[in-house]
Amino acid sequence: QLQLVESGGGLVQAGGSLRLSCAASGRPFSYFAIGWFRQAPGKERAIVAHISKSGYSTYHADSVKGRFRIYRDNVKNTVYLQMNSLKPEDTAVYYCAAALVDGPTSTMDYWGKGTLVTVSS
Repeated sequence: QLQLVESGGGLVQAGGSLRLSCAASGRPFSYFAIGWFRQAPGKERAIVAHISKSGYSTYHADSVKGRFRIYRDNVKNTVYLQMNSLKPEDTAVYYCAAALVDGPTSTMDYWGKGTLVTVSS
């Protein structure tokens, strides 16, 4: 089993920044590609960003491209999501998830419990 714990969420004003962390334990971290997803109230969960097992390949949804950046530290077993220029529409619960298969469309095998990000206008 792989355990994922998100942290770093909170309340921030529009235009501000947050960095989310996803700490993994239980299995070798480098075996897994990691995705960040978010779910806003009344909306379906959607992918925000994805990073390959090696960290060399990343994907960012169009809605966050140029504002968010995903990166990983395989020594610290942690994936980060740096979020800049936040907008009220970024308000959501953010989840990290892990997959044994690379690629942003792969089925995720493990999920964290989420961290809430609230952006005030």
